Amino acid sequence: MNRMNSLCYNILLICLILGMTSFSGSYQPDYAVCTSVSNYPLLKATGYEYVESNVAYLMPDKSDAEFQEHLDEIKELKANIISCTSFIPGSLPLIGPEAKQDEALVWADAALRRAGMAKIPYIVFGSGKARNVPENFSKELATEQFISFCKQIAPLAQKYKVTVVIEPLNKAETNLINSLGEGARIIEAVDHPNVQLLCDIYHMTREDEPPSEIVKYGKYIRHCHIAEREERTSPGTKGDDFRPYFKALKQIGYKGCVSIECRWKDFDKEIQPALSYMRQQFQSL
Repeated sequence: MNRMNSLCYNILLICLILGMTSFSGSYQPDYAVCTSVSNYPLLKATGYEYVESNVAYLMPDKSDAEFQEHLDEIKELKANIISCTSFIPGSLPLIGPEAKQDEALVWADAALRRAGMAKIPYIVFGSGKARNVPENFSKELATEQFISFCKQIAPLAQKYKVTVVIEPLNKAETNLINSLGEGARIIEAVDHPNVQLLCDIYHMTREDEPPSEIVKYGKYIRHCHIAEREERTSPGTKGDDFRPYFKALKQIGYKGCVSIECRWKDFDKEIQPALSYMRQQFQSL
């Protein structure tokens, strides 16, 4: 075998190995837990890559001097924060005749700026109460109001190098944006790279939303939440089968984070089994 043929053979062999690896189930996403930033050392020691905090941690209603304490904590713990949830508080409704979008925009600007300061890449836009459509108010007008607000925060998110991910919630938590499809339509209307989509497997299962929707709207998905369906328990507590949803994530080439957002019964004892359970289910695909 001459040198050229040998080189080609080696390249082909490497490609085959890489191809086998890509289908062997060896790929795993990053994993995180929605909890206090102070828990990051425990999460890291357990095998998680990130912690997911709350926008309240960014102290949008406080001064930069007061927020410095949290920046110091992040630095001291070397905490990797993937995202902050609960973007807009319920006290600042975005929808209806009593909407307070101007005040909410001030809050959002502060939150996004602080996220940029802390190098947090995502802000989760769930905020079910803030986006809830009041009784007897037009759903069409409510959607227009929400889109208008998203268009205003999009350039702010870009300025601070943060991506806002819209989170569809189940109908028990809000009556606006209850599916990936509805979220995708908002994103298409906003049409800005810094406003994208989150898929929450808990909310999807509560709404009987099939995994195929992840594939359908995968081009918009940047972040993922997970919990078991019945009582929002941690993965593995009741043995929910997440494999169809994980398969859909693999199918779209998802490279983001899967973050547990659940009701912990015993945080310290559950975080390791939950991580192992997710890894095993992902590995089995």
